[in-house]
Amino acid sequence: MRWLKESKYHNKKVRADGMTFDSTKEYSRWCELKLMERAGEIVGLKRQLRIELVPKTKLYRAVTYVADFVYFDKRAGKTVYEDVKGMKTEVYKIKKKLLYWRHGIEIKET
Repeated sequence: MRWLKESKYHNKKVRADGMTFDSTKEYSRWCELKLMERAGEIVGLKRQLRIELVPKTKLYRAVTYVADFVYFDKRAGKTVYEDVKGMKTEVYKIKKKLLYWRHGIEIKET
């Protein structure tokens, strides 16, 4: 595991298993979810899934939300979109509302 430069929110990026994680908290959650997947509690675990909120136009780029993790929870019987949060920025709050309004997706915050 190698530590990278500190960000303005004081999270430390972590490089492990050939991937880069935005924080130690996100990496820890990834490890938990991998164990849950091996135990058969969840399936289809994905990282950094990009979801379009506002399409691209001639004048503006598309607005997207990137979910930290997406997986199917067998117990709950539904797909879970999860975001590891330390600091909830205003941009995040707006994108979370747009995601629910546009796609009906609720974010699980850990």
